[in-house]
Amino acid sequence: MTLDLDGPDPLYEQIAAMLAARIKDGTYPPRRRVPSEAAIVEEFGVSRPTARSAIQLLVARGLVVTVRGKGSFVVDEPPAS
Repeated sequence: MTLDLDGPDPLYEQIAAMLAARIKDGTYPPRRRVPSEAAIVEEFGVSRPTARSAIQLLVARGLVVTVRGKGSFVVDEPPAS
């Protein structure tokens, strides 16, 4: 899956969807770190605020929890969708 730069969906939503798919398929297992903002910037070629918004969206959806000073981690039990 690649980013659709010309599509109507914001980049941060597209990135969050890709990360959520990786969580669902086990690429990022429960209680393990998801990529940092810097890693998202590097992988997707977006700005840091865009990367931050993608992580915040995953937090809002209950897929990820952010621990200050440690990073963002997949929750133990993702909510049923």
